[in-house]
Amino acid sequence: MEVIIRPTTQEAVHLTARLIADAINAKPEFKLGLATGATMEAVYADLAAMNQRNEVDFSLVKTFNLDEYIGLPPEDKNSYRYYMNYHLFRHINIDIRNTNLPDGMAKDEVAEGEQYEAAIRDCGGIDLQLLGIGSDGHIGFNEPISSLAGRTRSKALTPATYAQNSIYFNPPESMPRRAFTMGVGTILDARRIIMLITGARKAGIAAKALEGPVTSMVTGSALQLHPRTVVILDEAAAAELTQKEYYNWVFANEPEWAQYR
Repeated sequence: MEVIIRPTTQEAVHLTARLIADAINAKPEFKLGLATGATMEAVYADLAAMNQRNEVDFSLVKTFNLDEYIGLPPEDKNSYRYYMNYHLFRHINIDIRNTNLPDGMAKDEVAEGEQYEAAIRDCGGIDLQLLGIGSDGHIGFNEPISSLAGRTRSKALTPATYAQNSIYFNPPESMPRRAFTMGVGTILDARRIIMLITGARKAGIAAKALEGPVTSMVTGSALQLHPRTVVILDEAAAAELTQKEYYNWVFANEPEWAQYR
């Protein structure tokens, strides 16, 4: 795992977008794993602007999202399909047929999880998975005590996740209590992972996930086991990390980061 701390949220976001764009440009038929949430909106705006400036081409890219609420049709404004169309897909030159999310209306939840895994496998696997982290350390909807070897499946959400996300629903109690999610094992299969963490409210959980023990209670800590993970934080989110001096030294001195400094 490599940890990069940028002075501002904007710089953290822009570095994340640049790394994704550069990876796509190096391999046009790219398989990109995507996340949702407020943290990602600025990343997608940055990628859309880069695409419109012809700095990155999505025409051959295939995407796979981490998760989707169970019981929401694609046209529902709170579905993640709607989120992705609104924040990214309609702004870039991607073939919408190459964009994949679990089907929140699937009648057979077990079969849907298996089909999603098969779709990822059949296209050769995910080249790069973009992640955020929940306030309790979850990645995707892999809530505390989720298996670190789990695959795509349906999952009951915790009361904490429900409270955090229900503010986006009107009325709040209309939020689904369950969702499909890639498993931690599915996420760890990606060839590369980029996690973006911003804001002071994530400082405590960032320290637990990056520097604490690997535990199913903080599923984001499983990224410590991945050979090619980069975690990008702004100063506020990095406030409780104990090894900041070393992380900054690595970024300042490793040749692979020279073009991004």
